[in-house]
Amino acid sequence: MSETPASPERSLSQRLDALPFTKKHAKLLTGSGLGWALDAMDVGLISFIIAALTQHWGITTGEAGLIASIGFLGMAIGASLGGLLADRFGRRQVFALTLLIYGLATGASALVGGIAALLVLRFLVGLGLGAELPVASTYVSEFAPARIRGRLIVILEAFWAVGWTAAAVIGYFVVPASEDGWRWAFALGAIPAVYALVVRWGLPESPRWLAGRGRVAEAERIVAEFEAAAAGPVADGAASGVGAGAGVAPGPVAAPAGGADQAVASAAAPAAPAAAPIAASAGGRLAGLWAREFRGRTLSIWVVWFCVNFAYYGAFIWIPSILVDAGFSLVRSFGFTLIITLAQLPGYAVAAWLIEKWGRRPTLSVFLVGSAASAVVFGTADTETAIVAAGMALSFFNLGAWGALYAVTPEIYPTSLRGTGAGWAAGVGRIASIVAPLLVPVMLVGIGTAFTFAVFAAFFVIAAAATWGLVDRRGQALDDR
Repeated sequence: MSETPASPERSLSQRLDALPFTKKHAKLLTGSGLGWALDAMDVGLISFIIAALTQHWGITTGEAGLIASIGFLGMAIGASLGGLLADRFGRRQVFALTLLIYGLATGASALVGGIAALLVLRFLVGLGLGAELPVASTYVSEFAPARIRGRLIVILEAFWAVGWTAAAVIGYFVVPASEDGWRWAFALGAIPAVYALVVRWGLPESPRWLAGRGRVAEAERIVAEFEAAAAGPVADGAASGVGAGAGVAPGPVAAPAGGADQAVASAAAPAAPAAAPIAASAGGRLAGLWAREFRGRTLSIWVVWFCVNFAYYGAFIWIPSILVDAGFSLVRSFGFTLIITLAQLPGYAVAAWLIEKWGRRPTLSVFLVGSAASAVVFGTADTETAIVAAGMALSFFNLGAWGALYAVTPEIYPTSLRGTGAGWAAGVGRIASIVAPLLVPVMLVGIGTAFTFAVFAAFFVIAAAATWGLVDRRGQALDDR
């Protein structure tokens, strides 16, 4: 077989986009997804722990809301700082730091003897988790081939359902088992963080970020490793397994012509120079978000993040407690929550398929409208069957929307602004997640469950409208400036 010389003009970005889905992609997706699942497990567990502490410690509704909100305050700060740090020091380095903070603070939470210490540790947990999510989506998007980039980010976000389901299982079996059940829940939440930290250190740095920082040789080496993996047997098991989990499998694309030797030759060829970064300093990156080219996108994505966070955390943090207040036992309400949580997985699966068929904006807006309708129905449900069915619909549409949101957010910014843009969007969203747990108890008492969930529906509708101010880069290369 004749070998065609690699084109000197072929950029790192083009080479990454030309790759099939390999075992290296699968490892990267799984390693990043573990951190994502841990985030979900922590957020999910705190809803069960709040319900348990209300019974065991006799905490007030206001204290319960403060426990929830202090974590989200940490997440808001963590998300904003994490994006800036990821653009400055690299994606992988920030990953490891966030998991270390999370693991230590979560483990220590199991030992607290009062609300004050728990609040301090919940804030530290929030710092770690808040920085983790936007950095993870940015990281994976920079490795993913353009034709399946949105799908892979939705699959990454589907790890949220894995973590939330784990939280529901722990909440159902462990938290109600004894007065110290919530302590064991915290301890279980800290153990996987150690493993995820080890996995993360085994992952490569983003070659797009490396090239943007002038570290072209390192970037070339990483891309060459992915090309060599593509020239060998493609990770059929991993690709089909991950794809099947979302209802779709990434389409096959031929490896570079000439097999493994050609893959190495391609990597050795000089790539086209990276585009000049838009900003090099933290201040420049923040200002860049509001440059003429990006200000409309920034405003729109901030509105979407704020509204989705308010509605999602306002509803899901309080669902176990709402069910207990409705007269269901602690164990029964936790069981209903577990069933509702399982509907997240098909929501991600459908979103992963549609996001490459319809595009980012149509998929996101349809799932947000579905979330709004489901919220209205859930707020007026008065039977066990209706509560579970409406809760499952809300879970299906809302988490599908989250998958699409995480897919579109990193794509709307160039590489030099990507971490900052994604981090600040998440940070603005976390402001809503701070307000919602504090406001919901007041709303439930003042206007009732039906009107409270109607408010959530209104926020979902506003978010759906704001999606149309975003750019849709389905199938397009990332902006590497």
